[in-house]
Amino acid sequence: MRSAILLAVVAVLLAYLATGIAQVERDERAVVRRFGRVVARPGPGLWVGWPWGIDRVDKVKVDTVRQLEVGYVTEATEDSGSLPPGQYLTGDQNLVNAKLVLEYAIDDRDGELESYVIQQDRVEAVLGRELDALAAEWIGGRPVDEVLLTGRAALPQYAMKRLAARLKHLKLGVVVQRVSIQSLAAPQEVREAFEAVNQAQTGIRTRENQAQQEASQRLREAESVKYRSEQQAIAYRTEQKSAAEAERDTFAKRLEQYRKLKATNPDLLTAIWWDEMGRTLVGLKSRGRIELLDQHLGADGLDITWFLPPKRK
Repeated sequence: MRSAILLAVVAVLLAYLATGIAQVERDERAVVRRFGRVVARPGPGLWVGWPWGIDRVDKVKVDTVRQLEVGYVTEATEDSGSLPPGQYLTGDQNLVNAKLVLEYAIDDRDGELESYVIQQDRVEAVLGRELDALAAEWIGGRPVDEVLLTGRAALPQYAMKRLAARLKHLKLGVVVQRVSIQSLAAPQEVREAFEAVNQAQTGIRTRENQAQQEASQRLREAESVKYRSEQQAIAYRTEQKSAAEAERDTFAKRLEQYRKLKATNPDLLTAIWWDEMGRTLVGLKSRGRIELLDQHLGADGLDITWFLPPKRK
């Protein structure tokens, strides 16, 4: 009987001592507090310390991204005295229902991990409250049209820029990774009207985009025509310049020849003049601008008498 009691006492004692043994998994970090004071932060592996009542081991999964939903849940949460959760008042006194999703992770750095372990029971409540306040702040400063049209992109950016600063002094030991919008819409009673407005505004933006695309296309076409015209003008200028230079060089060569031959042939200028006149007259005749009278020259000079043929009886 006494041996049985002794064995029971030993078993209980061993079980109690075993409470000081903890297995920390690969994706976990642990914080060990001894009488409330942090004494160790063991990583993955086996931890052996003092039993329960002396040591307290809190294990935290640090590789897990956690999600917290903040905002409107159901249409049936309305309260006669205040707005239901997730229903916000816009700057122009309209209502919108919004539901946000906050993704956060545990900060495993020394000091931050202990903060999370100490405050883990209130972490999500504080995160939800701060995000809800930022959503109300952003929505309350804008008209309903802007909220519904730009809120899905603009509200998360607004919240992300300010949420970390608001949480810093609270020492929650978490890192905010992402804020997104799960739903953002007008209340059911006026949703159809807002959707009609949104469709009309979407149509306006579509037509504006089409007009901009058409304007861009016409501008490109005009620039293409301008480029072709400039290239044609450059080519014509180059061609005319080359022709003028060739004509100049030819004239210079003929002038040089004339100066050399003039000393030995005093009638050279007359010959050149008749040569040029002959080519000019031939050119005029080929274009129908002049009729040469050489065939009317005879022994007695120029005879251009013209007789009508006799009429036939």
